[in-house]
Amino acid sequence: MFETLSDRLTSVFSSLRSKGRLSDADIDATTREIRIALLEADVALPVVKAFVAQVKERARGAEVSQALNPAQQVVKIVNDELIAILGGETRRLRFAKTPPTVIMLAGLQGSGKTTLAGKLAKWLREQGHTPLLVAADLQRPNAVQQLQVVGERAQVAVYAPEPGNGVGDPIEVARRSVDEAKRLQHDIVIIDTAGRLGIDQEMMKQAADIRDAVSPDEVLFVVDAMIGQDAVTTAQAFMDGVGFDGVVLTKLDGDARGGAALSVRHITGRPIMFASMGEKLEDFDAFHPDRMASRILDMGDILTLIEQAQKTFDEEQAAKMAGKLTSGENFTLEDFLEQMMMVQKMGPIKNLLGMMPGMGQMRDQINSIDDRDLDRIAAIIRSMTPGERQDPKIINGSRRARIAAGSGVSVTAVSNLVTRFFEAQKMMKRVAGGMGIPGMPGGRGKAAKAQKKAKKGRRVSGDPRKAALGKAPADASAAEPKKGGVLGNLGGKLPPGVELPPGFDPSKLRLPGQK
Repeated sequence: MFETLSDRLTSVFSSLRSKGRLSDADIDATTREIRIALLEADVALPVVKAFVAQVKERARGAEVSQALNPAQQVVKIVNDELIAILGGETRRLRFAKTPPTVIMLAGLQGSGKTTLAGKLAKWLREQGHTPLLVAADLQRPNAVQQLQVVGERAQVAVYAPEPGNGVGDPIEVARRSVDEAKRLQHDIVIIDTAGRLGIDQEMMKQAADIRDAVSPDEVLFVVDAMIGQDAVTTAQAFMDGVGFDGVVLTKLDGDARGGAALSVRHITGRPIMFASMGEKLEDFDAFHPDRMASRILDMGDILTLIEQAQKTFDEEQAAKMAGKLTSGENFTLEDFLEQMMMVQKMGPIKNLLGMMPGMGQMRDQINSIDDRDLDRIAAIIRSMTPGERQDPKIINGSRRARIAAGSGVSVTAVSNLVTRFFEAQKMMKRVAGGMGIPGMPGGRGKAAKAQKKAKKGRRVSGDPRKAALGKAPADASAAEPKKGGVLGNLGGKLPPGVELPPGFDPSKLRLPGQK
């Protein structure tokens, strides 16, 4: 969604890094590029003006002029201002003191309200709540059936007393749903209201009547992040006609410029509370302004990545797998398949890599990644017998042909997978051995260290007198010095405490001026 804006801002900041000091001309040029980048991203003009003015004012202040690295300080200022535009801090749901908490969804038709209702319900259910979905969109064809299907997928109850398709009173359905939630002990009610193709008085009146009937604790305005400046216009109209407490952005995974998302909060004064980033019910989470700003500036989103990993990976299972990884040999193709399936649960590989800092510079390579490649690898491993997964060394030519036929790939693909697995296994064994890196656990044994030390020998000083003292056998009988040699003045004996490597011949040493 923010790729274009991210690329422009990244290129602006890269030109600053070579400057030790920033002049007024540098600041003007930088803020001009930032203004162009925001306008191209479809950010509303009032927002752009306020943003650029604030960045320019702070950039000319003491925090930049006295900074050791002015470029980094400007990046920090832009990051701070982006966070401020996006809401400053994460806004949490307000829950009613006496259940149920009523959440009303409003927005234009096609903004994704019904699907988002299921995503929100699933998200709340995973946090220990018992939400009830309410089908109050009785105008759109099959809207009630769609909500029932979504509710079934989210494993959440759906209250749909009316068939819809123009039949039934949505205000009465919304009112009765609260009583139904109390009777069945649901602590949250999510009301899916009707949308329209455009803003009209009938829709506004119906939404306002539902609001008055149920007195919701939260009214969430659902907006399609891909509709550009219309998102701001629609949000303002809903704000005036119905009023809402927070914004939910949908379709953030689209290829639109996304500037409307930066504008909605500033124009309406209402925070962005949730973001939907895909078609699956799992592609939904609370909106964190600081993390979104970090993504826009290509600084990654490590916190979200860690949270997704914690949700997906079981701690005990992860510890067990870590033990196998460090041992190297015990790691089998079965373990590899299990790890790969866990990573897939976290979401598309492209999205995961996109959360890493600096990945914006490798966007083309990341976009070329196809998650179906992982499915092919899984098919190959699943076509193996348990014995073959435990010990891939037994996979000979005939077995590879059978595995290839069972997984629908070529024999070469099977061979490549087995070969890469063996290479990975060797790499893990080297890591488990510490690879000779100081401080790494399980480093090489003493014998290996001694062998390496003997092979390399001690470092020789650049001072010939020190070199002469440092290169002689520990035992005088081990190497008899020649007359007039380096140790001649010492009578063939070494000073106390001086030890020399075995096998060293001091007669070969020549001081400056000797031939």
